[in-house]
Amino acid sequence: MIRLGVNVDHVATVREARRTYEPDPVFAAYLAELAGADQITIHLREDRRHIKERDLQILRRTVTTRLNLEMALNEEIIQIALSVKPDQVTLVPERRQEITTEGGLDVAGQAGRVADSVSRFHEAGIMVALFVDPEEKQIRASAEVGANAVELHTGEYANARTDSERERQLTRLREAAELAHKLGLKVAAGHGLTYTNIHPIKTLPHLEEVNIGHTIVSRAIYVGFYEAVRQMKELLK
Repeated sequence: MIRLGVNVDHVATVREARRTYEPDPVFAAYLAELAGADQITIHLREDRRHIKERDLQILRRTVTTRLNLEMALNEEIIQIALSVKPDQVTLVPERRQEITTEGGLDVAGQAGRVADSVSRFHEAGIMVALFVDPEEKQIRASAEVGANAVELHTGEYANARTDSERERQLTRLREAAELAHKLGLKVAAGHGLTYTNIHPIKTLPHLEEVNIGHTIVSRAIYVGFYEAVRQMKELLK
């Protein structure tokens, strides 16, 4: 069965709207695990717009499944990750002005820098995934720098407005997944996935994991966090 990583960033987004102590992403992670989440995912951004070091520290002590830390190639964040030692880091691009991550990491264009970071994490016993667009050069570069896995950026698929464009994006994702598997990389997917568009994504070859956040937090407003996670988990069966 495909593993479900629940991203609790946007619980923290609501908290930070009032710069207060609630809702707490740590408690959301606890409920997510109770409901069947296989992994908790958070993104510690350079500007700390939602997740804080406090959240990361507590989650490292309380998560009973796996903790996946999304992060940029930023030395300060790298040092924090090496200190906290999540089960996995997922390296992503990051721009201060973006609302959410807008594309995949350019691994091919900065292979030396990525390879150095991958090596440092491996020395600390931390698995490394790279969040990349479904492009051959990025998949090949990900294998060359020593990553354990790629998380395929599904944003263009999620934003497709026509059936033909959606199918074109699915074809890109399928081909990328096949290539990644051939090169020895584990395959995950994420970005813009919802309760509606998850169904075709489940058919991607060799897919082991999806990371989903915003749509689960959105549904939780109506049905509660436990039920929102449980419903997504059911869809992945």
